[in-house]
Amino acid sequence: MEAVLTVIALLFVLCLVLGVYATVKAVGAAKRGVDRTIAQARRTVEDTTLRARTLTQPGPAGELAELRLRLRTSMRATQDALHAGVTEDESLKEALGLFKRLSAHGHELDAELRRLETEPDRQALVSRLPELRERTERVTRSADSLRWAAHDRARRFADDDLDALSAQIDVEAGALRHWTREQPTGPAPSWPEAPAPQDAASSRTWPETPGSRAAREQTRPALGPRTQRPVYPWQRKPRPESTR
Repeated sequence: MEAVLTVIALLFVLCLVLGVYATVKAVGAAKRGVDRTIAQARRTVEDTTLRARTLTQPGPAGELAELRLRLRTSMRATQDALHAGVTEDESLKEALGLFKRLSAHGHELDAELRRLETEPDRQALVSRLPELRERTERVTRSADSLRWAAHDRARRFADDDLDALSAQIDVEAGALRHWTREQPTGPAPSWPEAPAPQDAASSRTWPETPGSRAAREQTRPALGPRTQRPVYPWQRKPRPESTR
């Protein structure tokens, strides 16, 4: 009885632990989903604000907003392309590592551009714009290079697969159109063997001609001497031919 209670207690504890683990995992997944949604909404709002500033604020403030918007758009597009491609192509892991190093420079530049949006000294801001523009161009050019390289690699693989698939389809289409199938040609039927000469002579009866009859009579053996028939006592003696 104590063993049964122990087993039941162990099963209860195991179920409790599994339930807690599943709850923690579900809560963590829900929290990550909520954080992802909040981050995406924040990015959308910030991008919309930057687009609005590029249109409504001319001068250094509008140019800063344009630089930030270009930087964020390029980095996000490259990140999405590499993360989507690395699941199918393992060789993109090295490119993803390079992008992480580039992202550090991109985040640093974006933070600096955000700080300069509230800079009251417009002259100092104008003097910094060429250097900021050059840094933004370098980061976005590197990000675009990685992204387009990943796109070209994926397109190359897709083209190779499409070429192979097209060749297979052409072969199959040709086989399907070949509906006049040739009949298998086997060995020709053989004629029955001719009978042997002796069999032919014995099995066939040809009409006799006078020449053949005469030849057969010539080859027939001559008659031998006539043998005398035995005379028995009860028989009468033969009469001589001279008596009548």
